[in-house]
Amino acid sequence: MADKASDPSKPVAEESHEITPAMEKRVVRKLDLYITPVLFIVYLSCFIDRANIGNVRVAGLPEEIGASTQQFGTAVSIFFATYVAFEVPAVLLVKRYQPRYVLTALCVIWSVTTIANGLIVNVGGLYACRLVLGLCEGGLFPSLNMYLTLVYKRDEIAKRTSYLVSCTAFSGALGGLLAYGLLHLDGVGGYSGWRWVYLIEGAFSLICAVAIWFGLPTDVRKAYFLNEEDRKVMQVRHEQRLAYMGEDKLDWNEVKLAFTDPKVLLASATHFCQNILTNGFGTFLPSILHGLGYGTLASNYLTIPVYVLGALSIFTFAYLSDKYNKVGVFLFGTNLVGAIGYSILLGSRNGAVKYFACFICTIAVYNGTGLNLAWLNVNMAPQYRRATAIGIQQTVANTAGAVAGQLYRTSPYYLGNGFSLGAIFVAEILITLHYLYLVRLNKEKQAILAGEKEDDRVKRTGDRDVHFEYRT
Repeated sequence: MADKASDPSKPVAEESHEITPAMEKRVVRKLDLYITPVLFIVYLSCFIDRANIGNVRVAGLPEEIGASTQQFGTAVSIFFATYVAFEVPAVLLVKRYQPRYVLTALCVIWSVTTIANGLIVNVGGLYACRLVLGLCEGGLFPSLNMYLTLVYKRDEIAKRTSYLVSCTAFSGALGGLLAYGLLHLDGVGGYSGWRWVYLIEGAFSLICAVAIWFGLPTDVRKAYFLNEEDRKVMQVRHEQRLAYMGEDKLDWNEVKLAFTDPKVLLASATHFCQNILTNGFGTFLPSILHGLGYGTLASNYLTIPVYVLGALSIFTFAYLSDKYNKVGVFLFGTNLVGAIGYSILLGSRNGAVKYFACFICTIAVYNGTGLNLAWLNVNMAPQYRRATAIGIQQTVANTAGAVAGQLYRTSPYYLGNGFSLGAIFVAEILITLHYLYLVRLNKEKQAILAGEKEDDRVKRTGDRDVHFEYRT
């Protein structure tokens, strides 16, 4: 049995400097104060810009630019053509080059494009803006997630990932609130209310580009907010992280391994199913409420409490997942709750009951993507294998956005809600297989360590190291 220092799934011996839990806690608190808020605000802005098409749909955008129901659905779906294509290249670029260069450039371009979206006059302009937005935003989430792995240790990742995923829910709440307020500007300066939504939100995103440039240090060990003692602590943490993440040198064999890893394939397929919910419910909730008979403004502000519950549930289950060191059971359970909500949406004819069902649905809508992402995140190493795995998962998952855009066309949206319910059941099967596979791998490693089985595995590094215990 190897000692603790050789266990890649646990902290290595602190050989360079002696650090105490209090010292490390202080440094992590600084990271949470200076780094995480920047990532949070940037992704929040990104998702607001992406999802506000659902808010402006009920505010007259299709009618003003002459878009039919089918053309509007195409505009929602076409976003993911470039979004999906750029995910893996972007995350590798961020890993290869300085994150703030790549992320700042993407943020500036998508901000200008969002502003341009407020000036379009026809369907072609809408298509063009959606394609550029997809290109810029496609690599953002996996890149921000990858940046987290360069800052935090393995047992700290799930909670911070939940902060990012919560942006999908908070963006709905904030987007609904902003839309409600900005739609009151209808007619000001000769612009429709929906145009002001794009113009103001795009301008805010430009500010976020400044936050990226000045807020994200290239090497967090030398960050401006750390003193000398903090930097020594960060150096020890860096060495601990390398015990299971590996060196920074690019290894194409690690990239290839990610493409054939069953964990990646199962997590990617699961994420596709979960993203059917996120992209459908998250984008079209204002339309769903409008279909229940609520007016344009009400359809936007009534989304706020639904999204807030979704965000709170993300933090709750991320905390429980970290506390009990389990993911699969919480992922499976939140999906069951969501299945109840979608069943009510399909079976009830009462508007108030359907609105209540939206609250139930949101438990699965946002926890499904957050927990599944964290599950893959903590079970992949070293760095380039993990970076590629994240890119693959997000690429496969976000093709669901193109599908979801075609499901919610006409009220009462039986096709969209029914398809989402089916996606939940498929995801439950995949989650069960993923869980059983990880249990089998852990048992195999335990047998090798106990001398009950010969280690005849071809690859034994990274997460395949015999001491690396997979989180189930």
